[in-house]
Amino acid sequence: MSDESPERRFRTLFISDVHLGARGSQADLLLDFLRYHDADTIYLVGDIVDGWALKSSWHWPQSHNDLVQKLLRKARKGAKVIYIPGNHDEFLRNYYGTHFGGIDVVENTVHTGPDGKRYLVIHGDIFDLVVQNARWLAHLGDKAYDFAIQMNRFVNFFRRMFKVPYWSLSQWAKQKVKNAVNYIGAFEQALAAEARRHDADGVICGHIHYAVIRDEAGIRYMNCGDWVESCTALVEHDDGHFEIITWADHAQKPAVVPQVAARAA
Repeated sequence: MSDESPERRFRTLFISDVHLGARGSQADLLLDFLRYHDADTIYLVGDIVDGWALKSSWHWPQSHNDLVQKLLRKARKGAKVIYIPGNHDEFLRNYYGTHFGGIDVVENTVHTGPDGKRYLVIHGDIFDLVVQNARWLAHLGDKAYDFAIQMNRFVNFFRRMFKVPYWSLSQWAKQKVKNAVNYIGAFEQALAAEARRHDADGVICGHIHYAVIRDEAGIRYMNCGDWVESCTALVEHDDGHFEIITWADHAQKPAVVPQVAARAA
């Protein structure tokens, strides 16, 4: 298969939370994913670059540069690429309305499906009270998260040795710890309310690294997930239906998450 002719093409591709510049970023897996998948429109839904991590210590391996070049190449070849900065790449928020390398930078936007349904596309951090009101706590949590990612890689190294499927420590914790579950639920409700305020049928976001498609009080809530642990992307097919593709363990064939995922209990 040629790198120029991906196996699967979608109407729209949504990617968030790649965290280029952070040591936990799995840019190589996203690069591999993009070799097999393409779309007419690509939304970069925030935290693509991790300015917080780069400010702390410079880390920019070749795979991170290759990924940037890959996205720019897709834009040159005709894909519409829209970048919605998040809190980790907030330095780009000074460039709303600009166009560079074929990529448009916007605060948020509304995506219209082939069936006419409207979806608010937004990173979502402005609805995270920790990020907005206790920035020092957010940074502290970011360090703890980095430690969890390193532990997760250590565990999965041995799981691969014994041919056991990939397992995410932080995803497990998010589903088991009551406060985390409550936080996720509150975040989803806030985003659904914002979509309703925009007179939209749904919302597409990132930020909390928890990929899901589900209904929240009559609003379709969709989160892209991340490319630090779960390695997930949200895709829209030509008929307007959405799915989450998980690309882990250096897979060459995608695993599909059910279209409407159950709420964490």
